[in-house]
Amino acid sequence: MADQQAPAPSPRNRLLSALPKEELARIWPQLEPVSAEAKQILMAPDQPITAVHFLESGAVSMLALLEDGKAAEVGQVGSEGMVGLPLLLDSDRSVFEAMIQAPGRLLRLSAPAFREALEACPTLRSLLLRYTLAFQQQVAQTAACNGNHALDQRLARWLLMAHDRAEGDEFPMTQEFLAMMLCVHRPGVTVAARLFQQAGLIRYGQGRMVITDREGLEAAACECYATVRRQFEQLLGARRG
Repeated sequence: MADQQAPAPSPRNRLLSALPKEELARIWPQLEPVSAEAKQILMAPDQPITAVHFLESGAVSMLALLEDGKAAEVGQVGSEGMVGLPLLLDSDRSVFEAMIQAPGRLLRLSAPAFREALEACPTLRSLLLRYTLAFQQQVAQTAACNGNHALDQRLARWLLMAHDRAEGDEFPMTQEFLAMMLCVHRPGVTVAARLFQQAGLIRYGQGRMVITDREGLEAAACECYATVRRQFEQLLGARRG
């Protein structure tokens, strides 16, 4: 009886799916599937990074932590990206915390295996360098947005980013979490979210958020959402599907 070939890997992560088949086949056996729960920490500031994580589903918030205990989101990572970029740049530590925002499935690659993969897979290194540039631009645009745009515009931008990384129109979300992500007091988020709900753009309650009018939410957002999305498409190609 002839040996049956193993099925070709079909990752949902945008970076891995863009690799040539031979490069993906080389690293696939070393990628460990793991499930991530909400608020799980993948990467802590100034702590050794022992692995990188390619997201298949769910979302990660990249947070800047302040001495007074406050935190502000500086970027998001979903199935388009990877957590652990300092390893690509020859550092084993980050200034940011990577916290699971929405539960999902990840593919974990140990730091030693990742370094070996960068040497053996030139396309992987090139893709990750372009992703790093796109992510840096997201961080910069977020800083500009937070300093210059109204809360309702920023909330619309954030909800669109979360919607992009969700597997449907509904995803877990609380006003407390939104306030922390936007670095504002909860009453401000409550007022802005209530206005969006009254306008028929969203529906929320009991820790769940539902996007009911995507086009309306895009119209309510500032230009920062479209700018960041365009930057990702220019550097990584248009999202499939």
